Amino acid sequence: MIIPVIGTIGTRVLIAVANLLLVAVSARTLGMDGVGTIALIILGITFILLFNNIVGGGGLVYLAARYATSTLRWPSYGWAIITATVAWVIMRWLPMVPTEYVLPTVLLAWLRSITGIHSNLLLGRERYGAHNSLLLAQSILLLVAFTILVQHDGATVMDYIHAGFVADGVIALIGGLLLSDGGSRITAVGHPLVELFRLGALSQLANGLQLLNYRFVYLLIDRMQGSALLGLYSVTTQLAESAWLVPKSLGTVLYARVSNTADLERQRDLSLTVLKIATLIALCTVIILLLLPDTVYQLVFGPEVVGIAPLIAWMSPGLVAMSASQALSHYLSGSGRVHHNTIGSGIGLVITLIVGYHVIPSMGLTGAAITTSLAYCSAVLYQIFIFNRITRAHMRHYLPNADDVERLRTLWIRMVGR
Repeated sequence: MIIPVIGTIGTRVLIAVANLLLVAVSARTLGMDGVGTIALIILGITFILLFNNIVGGGGLVYLAARYATSTLRWPSYGWAIITATVAWVIMRWLPMVPTEYVLPTVLLAWLRSITGIHSNLLLGRERYGAHNSLLLAQSILLLVAFTILVQHDGATVMDYIHAGFVADGVIALIGGLLLSDGGSRITAVGHPLVELFRLGALSQLANGLQLLNYRFVYLLIDRMQGSALLGLYSVTTQLAESAWLVPKSLGTVLYARVSNTADLERQRDLSLTVLKIATLIALCTVIILLLLPDTVYQLVFGPEVVGIAPLIAWMSPGLVAMSASQALSHYLSGSGRVHHNTIGSGIGLVITLIVGYHVIPSMGLTGAAITTSLAYCSAVLYQIFIFNRITRAHMRHYLPNADDVERLRTLWIRMVGR
């Protein structure tokens, strides 16, 4: 099992690097205005995928072992067409992206839905290598295609769209060819379409609120400050969220262990150990980002990128808090209390709406960073309250101790095998 775990973490690292390189190319060729427009397009795609993933999302992973592949893939394809069509109608009246990019955004979201369906079915069949390879190849193809396209006839935002068509089209085709119509390995209960909706609805509600908690501030910046400042803020956000890369990987490992551990005290101690390690790693990452001068960021992202460190400083309490959330949220999910994650995200969204509308017009990106930090902290404070109530944890449990090293070692060994 060590190969799938290490492969998954390695894939995440490489994808993160490819995404940062993509942002760097975008910033240098399109400027902050173009980066801001791309951020809106990505946000629009993500919102469409939220609705697609009610059927074509994580539920496929669970059901892939219970139904034949063809039984799941064709309803998922049909749902992808329905969600794309509805999104096209809605976005024409309530455009989240500039009008000229509505149709390309919808088409790209549909292609990405297909690649997601194939990826989830492969993961559900425990074909980890194929799953990870597709995700990594998609990011690399997007980066390479975009880098090539912006070199010809002047760089435009449509180069990103066209690169997305190339990357997602190729990966959708390869993913479809990799799927085999394998039969079920576990006895299925109920109609597959009913099961897909049942499993996907609550999960996507939580994901939707979390996405709004993370990204609704983008829409506020675009409406109140313009796409150029949104571009600068999106660059800052992607750099800042690199602090979550290792905490998210640790959270994924914790999720599986909590799911297979009945002892409440054991669950609590493992979760708190991961929380401490994740928080420490995030804090170190934030400090490094704060110490880097603007000249380093300008070297990578272009001369328009200024004032990154102060924005990260305002975000830092929320960034560190959300690294702790990777432990708390995976504990709540692994112990069957996912609704508390939904409530926490909802609280964060309310804070974003209330604070953002008041401070972004007057304080600009500083106000956006403060809004983000307050939203993240409020969501995590709720999770801590629930965690303490369930596990009877006290302040002394949050302090580092000698047992944490052994717990982390045991957690890792049990997951990857000796």
